[in-house]
Amino acid sequence: QVQLVESGGGLAQPGGSLRLSCVASGFMFGGYGIGWARQAPGKGLEWVAGITSDGLVTEYADSVKGRFKISRDNAGNTVYLQMNSLKPEDTARYYCRKERGPQVLREYDYWGQGTQVTVSS
Repeated sequence: QVQLVESGGGLAQPGGSLRLSCVASGFMFGGYGIGWARQAPGKGLEWVAGITSDGLVTEYADSVKGRFKISRDNAGNTVYLQMNSLKPEDTARYYCRKERGPQVLREYDYWGQGTQVTVSS
């Protein structure tokens, strides 16, 4: 069955960095776009970034543009989210989600359990 397993979350200081990973299984990974979303306590789900199946096209929310970078390793069935210049408002649970097709359409059919990111001094 389809599985998406996130890791790499933790505690970071403001201005620091973290790299999240999402390891996928149960489907032809190289054929699907992948996205990251986050949910802060008491808030709704916020789309963060997306990447096409071939990794050539990436998109970012304005709130993370220039600070976060999404990438993928199709040979390793893994998507990464490199997060730099972290801010306290980046504190959230981060989820990896599988697109229904190869493009970034923000139409998802599977997602993982998430990994917690806390930015605090």
